Amino acid sequence: MSATQKPNRIGPKISRVRELRGMKQEALAIELGMSQQAVSAMEKKDTIESELLTQVAEILGVTPEAIENFDEDNVINYFNTFNDNSGAGAYSSNPAYTFNPLDKLIEAYEENKKLYERLLEAEKEKIAYLEKLLKG
Repeated sequence: MSATQKPNRIGPKISRVRELRGMKQEALAIELGMSQQAVSAMEKKDTIESELLTQVAEILGVTPEAIENFDEDNVINYFNTFNDNSGAGAYSSNPAYTFNPLDKLIEAYEENKKLYERLLEAEKEKIAYLEKLLKG
């Protein structure tokens, strides 16, 4: 590995994607069926098992490759293109690459809605379980 290459640490990338998706460690832990502490430990690891990565990616609404290839600098550069007022290439005129920010916003909203619905269902199940424990 050269001095300019960053190590491909999967755990911190999972953490950052989770944060960008607006999800807490507790919510991810519930979805994965593990403790919040286990999620915290996972997010500190350099590598994780491919099956677990696939589960995490599905819960976060991304592909495993998106997590593996996640680069904070590229995300910042991507969003900076929206603030580029130079007019010279701020948006591509290439019809093969058309990008409508509103479509992406709606898509993200729908994904978040599904995620919140799953989280709400998990919370309802947890409450039902706790009520069952209190009665029994």
